[in-house]
Amino acid sequence: MAEVITVRYWAAARAAAGQELDEVPAPGPTTLDAVLAEVGRRHAGSSKFADVLGCCSVLVGDRPVAGLDPATVPLVPGDQVELLPPFAGG
Repeated sequence: MAEVITVRYWAAARAAAGQELDEVPAPGPTTLDAVLAEVGRRHAGSSKFADVLGCCSVLVGDRPVAGLDPATVPLVPGDQVELLPPFAGG
């Protein structure tokens, strides 16, 4: 098992991050809150990243975590977090 948590960015989140994904070291269990704080630190130089992050839908694996406190969402090494901003169009 990988000792990282992969954070994958989609659409505007990818543009704001300037990359497709981040791998956050995770030698043991952590929380979504901690992982989001780490990617926020990594992309603090992006003027849009925090705004986009604030409106993203978040999936852990294929499980939506909308409405949950990120501090209560457990993550383990090998998990994948998907950050999906709102999409426009039809």
